[in-house]
Amino acid sequence: MIAVVYSGTKTAIWKIAKEGKLIAECSMPGINPFFVDQKSLLQQLNKKTTLINHAEQIKKIYVFAAGATSPEKRNELAESLSLFFKFSKVTVQDDLFGAAIAACFDKPGIVGILGSGSNCAYFDGHHPEKNNFGLGFILGDEGSANYLGKIILKHFLQEKLPVELIKKFGTKYDLNRPEILERVYKKSMAQQFLSSFLDFYIENREHPYIQGLIEAAFQRYINTYLLPTIKQHPNREVHFVGIVAGNFQESLRAVAQKNGFEITTITKEPIYNLLNYYSN
Repeated sequence: MIAVVYSGTKTAIWKIAKEGKLIAECSMPGINPFFVDQKSLLQQLNKKTTLINHAEQIKKIYVFAAGATSPEKRNELAESLSLFFKFSKVTVQDDLFGAAIAACFDKPGIVGILGSGSNCAYFDGHHPEKNNFGLGFILGDEGSANYLGKIILKHFLQEKLPVELIKKFGTKYDLNRPEILERVYKKSMAQQFLSSFLDFYIENREHPYIQGLIEAAFQRYINTYLLPTIKQHPNREVHFVGIVAGNFQESLRAVAQKNGFEITTITKEPIYNLLNYYSN
């Protein structure tokens, strides 16, 4: 029995398989080792009946987590999980590695993540190429859910949104300026708070103003991440994974075409491809 885990900072998805067949699944808060310590992780694991019931039978766990970018952070997360899954061999890689496997399997290509966070890398068929893109939700993550959250909050607070969108936003979230600033600057888990506003984009995706914000975010992502990677690795297929890419495929493909390249595949939930890959 194996388990495959794909985790952004907001949510970790677990899939458990036996002899190639999915037998159980669950989700929990993200397990980014920069934000979740061992005690908090074990508390979350002990709340999941699905994981408790299968803990002793799972022999291998493949984890792909945002924030697991260094050997120290990967070892830290693996050790914490091993305290709960005592009979499992735990392998931890970052979410970019998982995205590359899910999108390319064993073939070379350029892989972009547009989920709760964002990233990009050239994948040689074995490992993603090292880069300096992964700067986190404060300094980076252009085009991601938390980036879009920052943009919509900024436009709401500065009253740049059209009147009808200001009304919709106020009705849906009932937040005022002091509450927003406290959630962003004083309380923990600010990234999850910012990412939560992706729902507003999805619900109002047909509004021209929202479309404009999305396309501008994608253009900034492409300028920052993708065009430099394409320049270094021309004529390679371009793939995307993540909830933002999956929900706004038409806009993403349109912006890509304006920049002179085509997108080969867009995978909204890479966990299924990862489960298939490691089950076989």
